[in-house]
Amino acid sequence: MIDLHTHSTASDGQYSPTELVEKAKNALVSVLALTDHDTVQGLEEAEAAAKNAGITFVRGVELNIAWTTGEFHLLGLGLKDIKSDLRAIIKELSEARRNRNRKIVAKMQEAGIAVTLEELESLYPAKSLGRPHFADFLVKQKVVRHKQDAFDKYLAKGRPFYEAKEGADLDIAVNAIVDSGGVPVIAHPLSLYLSWSKIEPVLRDVHERGVRGLEAWHPGAREQDCKRLEAMAREIGFFITAGSDFHGEKVRADRKLGHTAGNRKIDDAFYADELLPHLSH
Repeated sequence: MIDLHTHSTASDGQYSPTELVEKAKNALVSVLALTDHDTVQGLEEAEAAAKNAGITFVRGVELNIAWTTGEFHLLGLGLKDIKSDLRAIIKELSEARRNRNRKIVAKMQEAGIAVTLEELESLYPAKSLGRPHFADFLVKQKVVRHKQDAFDKYLAKGRPFYEAKEGADLDIAVNAIVDSGGVPVIAHPLSLYLSWSKIEPVLRDVHERGVRGLEAWHPGAREQDCKRLEAMAREIGFFITAGSDFHGEKVRADRKLGHTAGNRKIDDAFYADELLPHLSH
């Protein structure tokens, strides 16, 4: 099995990069990509652990892209030498994330919850702080019983503590990934929140702008929708990837390493036949 979409404690995952690799080895995953949100801090640790574990490691990142509806996440897979342009994007996104967190904290304070941004950052050190950490904090403070309750009542779009993300420019992000030796792949495209009639022209435009791969297989989608996405993407000219978007059992208990939509195992073809030919160029 392989997995081309996972997260560690460098962003919002449950396990450290080393622990993630150990979990992957135990799950019989032979090819693993680490794609933390807007950070590459975990790559060196994960790569060293993967070498010791005999796992083929794919250096990656997941960037938030500016988008008017839903969310646009862009994977950069196979990063070789991370150049200054990509580091600049990551720095800008990190600063935007901190500004967003400050606004969420202000909303929480207005609601009578005693918390500061510095307190949250000390509770979750070495992490790219985001809504999952706010949700965890609300559980610890017994404001809600479960993390999903935190999203449903407070953190989801339209809820009291929600604050919109800032994203990178797509064209600049694509060029930065390519300059760093990577391949741009659009993650879970149904998160764009477009109807089937509207998504195809958008994906054609995205492909023309240099995004080469499409993650048609993702556990957040139904199998029939994954098949439909794959057929559409191949017609456009994308290669196809698959991932678990694994964050850890405490974060998303329904997601397992090496498995995707419908709990299907991700076979090696998604790496050897789909991604690898693009990584070798």
